[in-house]
Amino acid sequence: MITVNTVRELRATVARARGEGKRIGFVPTMGNLHSGHAALVTKAAQRADFVVASIFVNPLQFGAGEDLDKYPRTLAADQQTLLQAGCHLLFAPSVEEMYPDGMGAQTLVSVPQLSEGLCGASRPGHFEGVATVVSKLFNMVQPDLAVFGQKDFQQLAVIRALVRDLNMPIQIIGEPTVRAADGLALSSRNGYLNEQQRATAPALYRTLSHMADAIRQGRRDYPALLGESRQQISDAGFKPDYLEIRQALNLRPAGPDDRDLVILVAAVLGATRLIDNLHLNLDEQ
Repeated sequence: MITVNTVRELRATVARARGEGKRIGFVPTMGNLHSGHAALVTKAAQRADFVVASIFVNPLQFGAGEDLDKYPRTLAADQQTLLQAGCHLLFAPSVEEMYPDGMGAQTLVSVPQLSEGLCGASRPGHFEGVATVVSKLFNMVQPDLAVFGQKDFQQLAVIRALVRDLNMPIQIIGEPTVRAADGLALSSRNGYLNEQQRATAPALYRTLSHMADAIRQGRRDYPALLGESRQQISDAGFKPDYLEIRQALNLRPAGPDDRDLVILVAAVLGATRLIDNLHLNLDEQ
């Protein structure tokens, strides 16, 4: 695996691979990688001949008071994880390389509607930062396909819309959430949890699972179900941000006749904000 830090080196290396007729796969990350990230790279390696990963903690998607400064930087360990998962090229740029004129002068990319509500309401500007940096990375790498985790369900929906609306010739692949044995979705931010909080954290997914079971069994009074479930999350020790039942395709509020659903949650445990979701297609039971 080769590691490069500049756009010039990145493009030159990818151009050589493309010149050899290789299909290019791409996995963008912010580093501090775990087995969930490794699964994305493995999927890209299954679908492409040459896999590029990026590690860039993007300041543009962090709001005031968020964890930009303390976000873990673990490059050496990440390089080993990527190598073992089948990555061929790592792009690890500086902020100056990504935003040479500063972030205040940066052209921004905005995806309306899908970026609004849910995490978009709690983190103003977050998805604009995501859409902008992903657009830049896509233009730098020009991959044939890119792989994203379904744990960030709203983000994946935003990126699918971005690619569709801007006519980017890139196949977007969503990879299922990787979970610990107790059900907790793997996340770099899990490292912020102390021992007691880590023991509590799986209650978030248990609540989603109970909701999904109730819906499968015919329950359709979603407002009441959501109210009960928010209370369960609070009783477990979380401070709920949102808990919603949405249409999976467009993230609009779900009604009793909708069949392809996603339950989405964000909640704070201690000082750590956790997100999770459960996709539920009632026609596939």
